[in-house]
Amino acid sequence: MTAPAREPWREPPIGLLAELTHRCPLACPYCSNPLELTRRERELSTASWERVLEEAAELGVLQLHLSGGEPTLRGDLEAIVARARALELYSNLITAGVGVSERRLEALAAAGLDHVQLSVQDVDPAGCDRIGGFQGSLARKLAFARAVRRLGLPLTLNAVVHRHNLDRLERFVELALELGADRLEVAHVQYYGWALANRAALMPTRAQLDRSVEIVKAARARLGDRLLIDFVVPDYYATHPKPCASGWGRAVIVVGPDGRVLPCHAAHVIPGLVFPNVEEKPLRWIWQESPAFQRFRGLDWMREPCRSCARREIDFGGCRCQAMQLLGDPEATDPACTLSPEHARIMALAEAEAAAPPPAFRYRRLEPVPA
Repeated sequence: MTAPAREPWREPPIGLLAELTHRCPLACPYCSNPLELTRRERELSTASWERVLEEAAELGVLQLHLSGGEPTLRGDLEAIVARARALELYSNLITAGVGVSERRLEALAAAGLDHVQLSVQDVDPAGCDRIGGFQGSLARKLAFARAVRRLGLPLTLNAVVHRHNLDRLERFVELALELGADRLEVAHVQYYGWALANRAALMPTRAQLDRSVEIVKAARARLGDRLLIDFVVPDYYATHPKPCASGWGRAVIVVGPDGRVLPCHAAHVIPGLVFPNVEEKPLRWIWQESPAFQRFRGLDWMREPCRSCARREIDFGGCRCQAMQLLGDPEATDPACTLSPEHARIMALAEAEAAAPPPAFRYRRLEPVPA
């Protein structure tokens, strides 16, 4: 008898992305948070986050990514990190690094923090300030990165690239080496949420993209294991779509500041889906049983050309959120795919926006910037 097919969602998620707050000192035009941000008074309490971590560990989660907004704006971050350590969750702090003192970093390390991921908007000081909307940001980030390394914590540098900083990609690589980073993430802007509103200002040219591919390829060959380089291309110029968060509800579970649980950080753009809250439902039930997480699992929901495509279990039809945002249909083939009838139109749109003078950034803020 043939064994029944395994259901990947019956396996636990590898990682929990804990979006502790939407508050942030930066105002990046490509912010991936929802258009409607959660205010401080609606954030989960310390006790609720500790319970979420306990449920995540029981579910089988291994990695905890502490994100936001800016997670260090939570005064209870040390307590959350300490609880993660007690539960043997590997904790990764995703931070802008501009308002974190060395004493605070030492306290987080003492609580059991395992890894730091630092965002750098540009290697040029003026560009870093302009993109992030925060004056003096690069000097603060560099001081923070050096403190991370002095404490012996592993460091990943995250460079979100676009038309305004992509020509300095080689300097991003040099900076990662200078700071002693273990990894460099070169991630072209993905156009969801606030980034979609700024797409015309951020879209790189095809020539810039092609050059970035060459730079990353050469750096990987030259550096080998000295620096691991992850590279994410912009979907609009892609041939094949990226798998939707490694497949909808297959590898990652996201908990927002107010406790709402999503299969990816952008899933809220799909109408008609009700995402459960950890204050009302157990994390295990949400992952295994909730209708929102089941909606795009497996292959039954797929239409052609996805249903008969040889890549259907590689990219899972691409990104459901992007299909919704660009085509108004979350079941449509992601237009990043060459098999989509809309692929040529989306690529032409990208090329037209990249060729035009960029409009001014549209910044966003939830609360006043701290001094």
